Amino acid sequence: MSLLPALTIHPALGAERITFSYGLLEQSIPIKSLDTYAETGKVDEDLATYTNSVNKKQLTQLRKVLITPISLNATEISQFLYTPIGERLLTNLGKVIQTESRLSGFYAIRAALILAAATEPKGFTLLDVLEKFPASSISINLAQSLEIADKLQDLVNQTQEAVALINQQSQQQANSVSARKVTPLINLRQPGSFTWQKQTIMLNDVSRSRSFPADIYLPMTQTPCPVIVISHGLGSDRNSFAYLAEHLASYGFVVAVPEHPGSNSQQLQALLSGRTDRVTNPREFVDRPLDVKYLLDELTRLSQSNPAFRGHLNLDQVGVVGQSYGGYTALALAGAKINFAELKKDCPTPKDTLNISLFFQCLAVRLPQVQYNLSDPRVKAIIAINPVDSQIFGQDSLSQIKIPVMIVSGSNYTVAPALPEQIKPFTWLTTPNKYLVLINDGTHFSTIVESSNAVVPVPTQVIGSSPELARSYVEALSVPFFKTYAAQQPSYISYLSADYTNTISQKSLPLSLITSLNPQQLHQAFK
Repeated sequence: MSLLPALTIHPALGAERITFSYGLLEQSIPIKSLDTYAETGKVDEDLATYTNSVNKKQLTQLRKVLITPISLNATEISQFLYTPIGERLLTNLGKVIQTESRLSGFYAIRAALILAAATEPKGFTLLDVLEKFPASSISINLAQSLEIADKLQDLVNQTQEAVALINQQSQQQANSVSARKVTPLINLRQPGSFTWQKQTIMLNDVSRSRSFPADIYLPMTQTPCPVIVISHGLGSDRNSFAYLAEHLASYGFVVAVPEHPGSNSQQLQALLSGRTDRVTNPREFVDRPLDVKYLLDELTRLSQSNPAFRGHLNLDQVGVVGQSYGGYTALALAGAKINFAELKKDCPTPKDTLNISLFFQCLAVRLPQVQYNLSDPRVKAIIAINPVDSQIFGQDSLSQIKIPVMIVSGSNYTVAPALPEQIKPFTWLTTPNKYLVLINDGTHFSTIVESSNAVVPVPTQVIGSSPELARSYVEALSVPFFKTYAAQQPSYISYLSADYTNTISQKSLPLSLITSLNPQQLHQAFK
């Protein structure tokens, strides 16, 4: 980046004060006061003026935010900030964080981030960024800040209302079943009885000039087994859900886990190292479902030609699990079509949106607007974990899905907020067999195991509490879902109930499940 040398020539540049402005009114605080508080936990006289109305917990959170390291170097952070998504985020931040002349902080924020990363090779903090801001003062536009805070609070309140409704409905259903004294069900979080072997195959789709690996988990059985495909999220890889692949294989499913080459951890590494200028190519919205279709075609060929696969795969009964971008992939394979009319209407996204996933979904508007054949009739059921779907599909497309669908959502606001991306889209589904699973206090990353190939470690506070428990929930519910709708064993449907989720739910991460939700009940939440 040509910007970096120019910035590092003047290391003395850096903000000394933060000025809070509201119309003609201004107040400021020395950044050294924040520095002292971050280093020692002591509130000096200047900072005390602003902390009188803040409780101890909020102060502790502030200190943690100020000193939590971000493990990105200058090249990596600058590469992201020069992508369209990075620049859009800077535009939004620049409306709130401004220069001393009340101009957008777009360029100053970018410069401060790059400088902080360049001078702190072991990881920079928010405090480092404030101290590298290339102006004597940082102006915080309180009017804009309060407007954003109000919108965030509205979203939080609406989400809490929806979550409370789902939890209440799930508990009522559980109480109703329990009152009938149904025989207790076994805990499907425990591994099954099948042993399995893992093989890695390489696939080469010449028609798309696309090569990628896939891990195949083969249970040792005498009869053909249904096949479950697991599609990872953006910037992840096929190791992220290895735990789920192993669990499903122990219950007699063949599990195939492809690695999507244009949206995996290597793609993120290429972005951060400067070998590409984009988070992902819009073409990935098409290529990901086609990867799965090609994988199923290849498994069909192997089941006929390779003794290790012959007689072990039932490719007429396929299930798909996907997380985030993989959730999109699963929904596309289930029959949801890219809704270009919706994208054209809603993209670019509003500058003040709090739904970060919309920036990502709007990348699809750059695709040639033709009708893509992304569904696959071999897919009989899907589980979409934290999917992104509100704009790229919308109600018209999601309502076309005819096969069983389970949507898994975490209530804590992160990358793909629960209310607009999972709860509301659940009400759009018209398939008679649909399930909404809510992991209370779960985040976008709760169900993922961080891969050894991870480029950027996910901070603990972003992952949330009890990720092992969240993953065990996914294990416990995926088995009966696919036993019922892929393996055609209806005896497992008793596990797809609020009663069962109630028996495995833990206080640290409460679990709810519902099979219907009246949009009218959520009317207030969707205003």
